[in-house]
Amino acid sequence: MATKDLKDISEIASKLGLSENEYEKYGNYMAKVSLDVLKRVQKNKRGKLILVTAMNPTKEGEGKTTTTIGLGQAFGKLGKKAVIALREPSLGPCFGVKGGATGGGKAKVEPSDNINLSFTGDFPAVTAAHNLLSALINNHIYHGNKLRIDPRRVLFPRAIDMNDRSLREIIVGSGNSDTGVMMKDKFVITPASEIMAIMGLSSGYADMKARLSRILVGYNYDGKPVFSGDIKAQGAMAALLRDALKPNIVQTTEGLPAFIHIGPFGNIAHGTSSIIADRMALGLADYVLTEAGFGSELGGQKFLDMVSVIADLPIDAVVLVATIRSMKLNGGARESSKEDLAALERGAQNVLKHVDSLRNYGFDPVVALNRFPTDTPAEITRIEELLKEKNVNWSLSEVFAKGGEGGKDLAEKVLKALDKKYTIKRTYNVDDPVKEKIIAIAKRVYGASDVVFEKKAERDLKNIESMGLGKVHVCMAKTQYSVTDDPKLMGWPKDFTVTVKSVAISSGAGFAVPLLGDIMTMPGLPTAPAAEGVDLTDDGEITGLF
Repeated sequence: MATKDLKDISEIASKLGLSENEYEKYGNYMAKVSLDVLKRVQKNKRGKLILVTAMNPTKEGEGKTTTTIGLGQAFGKLGKKAVIALREPSLGPCFGVKGGATGGGKAKVEPSDNINLSFTGDFPAVTAAHNLLSALINNHIYHGNKLRIDPRRVLFPRAIDMNDRSLREIIVGSGNSDTGVMMKDKFVITPASEIMAIMGLSSGYADMKARLSRILVGYNYDGKPVFSGDIKAQGAMAALLRDALKPNIVQTTEGLPAFIHIGPFGNIAHGTSSIIADRMALGLADYVLTEAGFGSELGGQKFLDMVSVIADLPIDAVVLVATIRSMKLNGGARESSKEDLAALERGAQNVLKHVDSLRNYGFDPVVALNRFPTDTPAEITRIEELLKEKNVNWSLSEVFAKGGEGGKDLAEKVLKALDKKYTIKRTYNVDDPVKEKIIAIAKRVYGASDVVFEKKAERDLKNIESMGLGKVHVCMAKTQYSVTDDPKLMGWPKDFTVTVKSVAISSGAGFAVPLLGDIMTMPGLPTAPAAEGVDLTDDGEITGLF
């Protein structure tokens, strides 16, 4: 969409009832909102919060962001005051396999190129604050090491917002004595940084600084934990993050206001927009659509069991995005573009598994069937039959091709779902031991018959409890391609075992991270990365950033 067709951001801000002194413009089409707005809107009647999640994705993508944007636009078409809340894209996936993360077709957030790339500088700020802490840790060791930090037990890595497999394991300080202590180190991609998670879960500046001070950076020679606050890092880190904590507002292709803020990965961290953006949106609009990363057993589970608890956020309805092509791939089809009713029927079990899980939480989700051009009438009819057999409320979403008009039926069904009163049945109580919380998620959400903890995981759990950090939430790290910890087990697997390899602690963010399988915190680029197709014209226009 050409920028000439976009509205000035001041017009979008006025739709939300923001005065000129409550936001800072970043050019003509983007702005940051002052945190003072939170104090003002707390007096307002809150809007309805709609969580948008999905079935297990495939590498082809299911259009969850596109559906969220289009559904918000459909609410606008129905005369409702709505706003959407999305995560910020990461450069790594943009230049890797996934490409951009701003929706598609007639359901996008704009200016998409800016949002996908540098945006308002939130990711660089998180990266800088992260690497400042890394530098301060090494500097403390170099200058006498008063805290007696054991270089072999430094946990806090470095960060960069780019896929670069060569940075997974590195050696620092390999020069002469002036280069510091030689030690093993590594990089994580910025969305996997604990600081990114802290930003997403902080309620304000004071809370952010307190969380930053609680980051576990390593252990001393006596095996005692050392935290960021012990080396007095939180103040300078908070200063770098001051503007990044302010939510960003942009617009959709139809001029709907959109909050886009913070970008934690959904299979490593909690995978949702910031609680500040959600809270602010609820005070400014009647309907807020917030998206959770990957499937309902990942971002959805974390929002339902953790984010909404920490933020004291209501959840008034749930939308589950599904696609026919993903169902066929879940059912064993080799190609998603060819009609295959048998594979479709097998793969539809994955959708029904997610519906079942959400019903266990107490919700009756609305399934948004995101239509693709390759979907055949016979396939659509068969899915309708399968969903009706299980009394699943659903709608055919055509927002990619038609924008808000293509989502009006979906919006009307979500509005009806909002008439119901839901009581959330959460998976665990935060006061339960970490091990019990892990087992509860694996069995009640994934459907595992058993959970096995490897020796390292058992040692990690004992260590977490010994530090007095047992009463934290749990943020499972696992594959997004299956409800299990095995990416090859697709559909609705039964009688499987989940294996917990280790359990890390993100003490600043306030959650434990059980590692299920091989999850990379630093992805690599594919053989033909998306970056090869990105270019800049002589007129300064970016092309190829899909």
